[in-house]
Amino acid sequence: MTATVAGRPLDLGEVETFGRQRELDILVPTADRAAELAVTLAGLAAQDTGARYGIVVSDQSAGAASWSHPAAATMVRVLRRSGHTVLLRRHLPRRGLAEHRAFLLGHSRADYVLFLDDDVWLEPPAVGTMLAAIKRLRCGFVGNFPHGLSYADDHRPQFHGFFQPWEGTPDPEDFGPSDPQWHRARVHDAANLLHITEKLRVPPGEWRAYKVAWLGACVLYDRAKLTAAGGYDFWPQVPPEHAGEDIVAQLRLLRRHGGAGLVPSRAYHLESPTTVTDRRVECHEVVLR
Repeated sequence: MTATVAGRPLDLGEVETFGRQRELDILVPTADRAAELAVTLAGLAAQDTGARYGIVVSDQSAGAASWSHPAAATMVRVLRRSGHTVLLRRHLPRRGLAEHRAFLLGHSRADYVLFLDDDVWLEPPAVGTMLAAIKRLRCGFVGNFPHGLSYADDHRPQFHGFFQPWEGTPDPEDFGPSDPQWHRARVHDAANLLHITEKLRVPPGEWRAYKVAWLGACVLYDRAKLTAAGGYDFWPQVPPEHAGEDIVAQLRLLRRHGGAGLVPSRAYHLESPTTVTDRRVECHEVVLR
């Protein structure tokens, strides 16, 4: 399968040559976001892990694939030249966010999978830090919740009390929307996590784990644990227009293995308009009721 980029063919690769065992695969769903995808891939190209990982970009754009923009195509070439396997897939018709993530997950045989949204830029140490953390914590997932820097001057200290650090490795947790743990999500509003991190003064090169209700946009999973918990295979239970697919997967993992957010977060949200405009159906309200 090939596509033409700036007059030259761009080799898309094949599933059979991608799905081999490796330590890490990075899975990026995208749709109609050429500029954002280029920035996201640039962040991956600058990672300083020293390891070679696989990348799957799955596109559901209405028109040309996001990677066909010269800037995004250049970053694909940079990643491949650096030794990373990059698989580009068109995945249509759209069947919803959960199905798209299930499709991406089905491509990987890696020990760990990082689901990274197409509008997130990562600092160079981000991937290596998350890998080190999940190996030490031995939980189901860890994540860097992205900062929205346009809120940097919007201080909301009334929500900082929902931040709870993990002492030691995370324990399994079982809770739902009516439980106090659900309010941990307020830590991720605006720039709350940035302001909490500034107060913690974590020494350079170190990280701290904290308790979460769920994470989005930049989450590293133990792939075997994720698939054993069902992954995103619940997608036929929800209509194509839905939100909160990560909440279902993560609540299942929290119950079995625990999970954690990491500070400092080395992820930054590009703050483009959301592509998820219909949020009338929350997956957890259907699947976990």
